[in-house]
Formats: sequence, structure tokens, C-alpha cells
Amino acid sequence: MTHSEQQYTDLFTKQRRLIDGHAAEVMNARREQAFSHFCQNGLPTRRVERYKYTDMQKMFEPDYGLNLSRLNIPVDPYRAFRCDVPNLSTSLYFVVNDTFYDKVLPKTPLPEGVEVEGMALFAQRHPQLAEKYYGSLADTADDGVTALNTMLAQDALVVYVPRGVKVERTIQVINILRSDVDLMVNRRVLIILEERAEAQLLFCDHAADDRNFLTTQVVEVIVGKGAQLQLYCMEETHHKNHRASNVYIRQMADSRVLHSVITLHNGETRNRTDLVFAEPGAQCMMLGCVIADRQQHVDNNTLIDHRASHCTSDELYKYVLDEQAVGAFAGKVLVRQGAQQTVSQETNQNLITTEQARMYTQPMLEIYADDVKCAHGSTVGQLNDAALFYMRQRGISEKEAKLLLEQAFIGEVIEKIQVEPLRDRLRYLVEKRFRGELNKCEGCKLCR
Repeated sequence: MTHSEQQYTDLFTKQRRLIDGHAAEVMNARREQAFSHFCQNGLPTRRVERYKYTDMQKMFEPDYGLNLSRLNIPVDPYRAFRCDVPNLSTSLYFVVNDTFYDKVLPKTPLPEGVEVEGMALFAQRHPQLAEKYYGSLADTADDGVTALNTMLAQDALVVYVPRGVKVERTIQVINILRSDVDLMVNRRVLIILEERAEAQLLFCDHAADDRNFLTTQVVEVIVGKGAQLQLYCMEETHHKNHRASNVYIRQMADSRVLHSVITLHNGETRNRTDLVFAEPGAQCMMLGCVIADRQQHVDNNTLIDHRASHCTSDELYKYVLDEQAVGAFAGKVLVRQGAQQTVSQETNQNLITTEQARMYTQPMLEIYADDVKCAHGSTVGQLNDAALFYMRQRGISEKEAKLLLEQAFIGEVIEKIQVEPLRDRLRYLVEKRFRGELNKCEGCKLCR
């Protein structure tokens, strides 16, 4: 066992009572098995196929503080966060580090039966649902980061939409990192959409302090028969933030999912997304957008598991890398035996603007059915010299021409976002990012 792993096993052994004392019983019940799996497997190394592009041992090696006593963090997110997304009227919630902020909640009520709350309250109201779904998708034996998160997480955000309910207003969750010392945060999310439910969720990550943060995040998403979910995740932190996020999605018959991961500002990010088609007729679209420069590192690893017939998956990830940035994409589409009439398209396109930037790409198809339509492809290239010359000849400066080409390249991903005000807002944020301006909205104190 390495030093990185030993510090967490020692912490869990010594502080188990404290960890349990500030968490719901349904979370405590999963810890012992997660601890056993973590002791057996440890943190992933580069020898593990799905982690070969990111050094997880190095990411977890520093000695970060943890708020196991759940001390009150002095921040009022409603005063600190005043970003105005034009025409996007959302139900706004906050998670401060890894704790659901329940001191002030949105005044606009959600549809009857819809709940957005911490796990403790949800487990009281719906003990059977909490027991059934928490930990049902996140396999601690398969992934060391998931095991570690399950060991240490003390709260979880739960979004529950009951059968047949359509949530018209987008639910927006702001994840705020706030600390006076270097801090490790273990964030947990459980999303449940029952049969024929519909919802749009927007998660935004921000860092309020200039500290080193290490965030583990495990998101479990259950999408019932005929349900429709749009899940947008946007990271706008800073270069001292290290994040390992694992998202697990299970789709039932005739369900629809759009999952989008957007990285605009970060330090080191490793995203894993596992999506399973459990029943026939389901569809998913997975989008990724990465803009990185300096020494930023962004690694996206995806698995789309076609276990049922007549399912469709469409995956598009695009990267723009500048300076000494490093990007990685490894996407696997697995079509199991019996998953006939599968349609799948996987595309990864990358734009490298300097000789120092690096991109690793590995699209994969593994097919065990004979009646399918599947394709995958990857490209890595530089800005088109002919296009740059054409624009320069028409009086456009080299800097502006480069900006326009980069925006057009990323624009294909942005245009597939189905929430129009969010799509417009992202165009604006992407332009600011390419121009090198500070990525903050007017009146927002989080990104200063």
C-alpha cells in the first residue's frame, strides 16, 4: 500500500465514528464494503487501462484537510453568487464543499412531489428509495476513487422526480469550494427520475478561495422508463483545483438522456462517465467541450454499454489545447451479444495550437452483435493555415482570426445544447475564455 493510500485507510479507521455521526444511516451502511474494496485495490495506477493518462497516486498524495466534524463554513452563497444567465429562470440550489446548503432555499416551488435536498432528509421521507438506489450503480469494487468517496462522503445531494412529473424550470446546482486551508471534498449526488418524468439539471463548479482543493465526486443517475433527462456539468474553478469525478447513468426502456461535460477553467481534472442501456429503445447523446492552456490537464474517459437492443448513442467530444496543456480522451462503446439494432456514433476531434500541448485519444468499439450500425473516429490537428490566410487577406488580425476559428470549432458542441439561454451563455463564456479574460460574470465574487 502506498503512502497516498495509507493515509486514507488510517484516517477512516481512526475517524469512523466521527464520519458516521454526521451522515445518514443509508450512507454509513455502504462504508465497510467500500473500505474493504479500497484496501484490496487501492487507488488506480497508470497500469489500469482506464487511468493510464492521469497519475491518480500523485493527485491524492498531498495531505489535505477534511471537514469531518461538519464545521460551519462562513459563506452565504446567495450573496456571493449573483451570476445572471439571461432568460434562464432556474431553481437555484447550492452545495458548499460537500454539504447541501439548506439555510435558504428557492422561493419558487417545484412541482408537487419533486424534491431537491440532502440525503438525511430524503432518507427520512423515502427510506425505501434511498436504500434501493444509493450505491446501486457506483461499484466500489471496480474503482478506487468511487470506493474512497463512498468511505468518506457524509452528505449527498438528492434530486427526485416522481412518475409522470415534468419539471419545466431548470434545476441549477452551484458547487462552491470554500476553505481557509487546503481541503479535500467528497461530493455525492443521487438523481432519480421515475417513469415518464422529465427534468433539466445544470451543475456548475466554482472555487471561492485561492487554495489547493481535491474533489472526489460520485454521481448516480437512474432514468426510468420513458423518462427524459438533460444533465449539464460545467467546471469553472482555478489551476489549484484537482477533481476526480465518476458519473454512473442507467437508462430504462425508451428513455432519453443528454449528458454534457464542459471544462472551461481547472487545474487537473479526471472525468469518468459510465452509461448503461438496461432496456430496449433508449437513446443518449454525450457531449464534451474542453478549453485548456498553461499546464492544465483534462482527462475524459467514457463507457457506453449497450446491453439492450434498439438503443442509440451519439458521442461528441472536442478539445482546444494551448500552451503546455494536456488532454486525454478514451471512449469505449460496448455492444453486447443480443443488443441488435444498435446505432452508435463516437467522435473525438482535437485542436492543438502549440507544439508543447499534448493530446491522447483512444476511441474504441467492442461489438458482439451482428445487426448494428456503429462508427467511431478521432482527429488531432492544428488551425487551418489556408483559412487563417483567407481571413488575414480580408483585414482580420491574426489574433482575431485564430479566435474565430477556435470558436467555430467548439461551436458544434455548443449548438447541440438544448436549453437556448444556456447555449447563448456558453457562447459568451467560450469567447471570453479564448480571449484570455477572467471568467467571471458581472457581480459574481466567486471567481475573483
